[in-house]
Amino acid sequence: MADREFSDYVQRVQECVAKLRDTLPFLPRTVIQLGTGLGDFVSRIDTRLVLPYADIPHFPVSTVESHQGNLILGYLEGEPVAALQGRFHFYEGYSTREITFPVRVLSLLGARLLLVTNAAGGLNPLIAPGSIMVIRDHLNFLGENPLRGPNIDEWGPRFPDLSTPYHPALIKTALDAARSCGLVKVISGTYVCIPGPSLETPAETRWLRDVGADAVGMSTVPEVIVARHAGMEVLGFSVVSNVNDPDNFQPILLEDIIRTAAKVTPQLQQLIVEIIAHRQSFTAQIFQKS
Repeated sequence: MADREFSDYVQRVQECVAKLRDTLPFLPRTVIQLGTGLGDFVSRIDTRLVLPYADIPHFPVSTVESHQGNLILGYLEGEPVAALQGRFHFYEGYSTREITFPVRVLSLLGARLLLVTNAAGGLNPLIAPGSIMVIRDHLNFLGENPLRGPNIDEWGPRFPDLSTPYHPALIKTALDAARSCGLVKVISGTYVCIPGPSLETPAETRWLRDVGADAVGMSTVPEVIVARHAGMEVLGFSVVSNVNDPDNFQPILLEDIIRTAAKVTPQLQQLIVEIIAHRQSFTAQIFQKS
């Protein structure tokens, strides 16, 4: 990245941080990134402010119809949260720096926890469609990393450790919460991010299975990398819309993915609310850093 391009990016981040610091009624400690078909989650938030992305300085604008494009400020079980209702994707033409712009800005405003969600296709034949997968690890097959280029040491280390990209204690909390809520289709696994927008071929599906992925999508990983670089803790969820057998492949339709994600949204809402409600067991150390 050219020095001028990077300095322009830094300036945009700083201007956005300053504007939101003056605009927001409070600074969120937790960020919830809502994925495809999951935008209705905001109905559970005690909303205090809705900011369209188009009204936030330098925010990208989502071009995908199922992503509403709002920053929601409010309270969830008493926790001050910011919900990103809609995200940006590599296949829309955005760079990974642009994709992760909101997470970078909110981290600089003091957010210490990222709950990230997506709708994904299943690769592991043992996963039932409609399951919620708690993400244990990921594979980045985008071919681009949002940290490429100059590093700002005040934002994070040059070589951030990703040995535990998703917080182990948060993963355990999520699985325990699922059991206490009686949610039976909650599992854990590895998520792989591909560029898109074309969906996987049978051969690609077989290969992604072979390299260890349990679910595939076109998002999430860039945001997680930046969150970890910024010192945020991360918990991730994939709503598995379908599971395809590469030897008996069925067409994959975006409408079906959105429909399944919307159907599972109430269960994901219940799970996240349960996690937030018992946040004291895992957030004390996280928020001491803020």
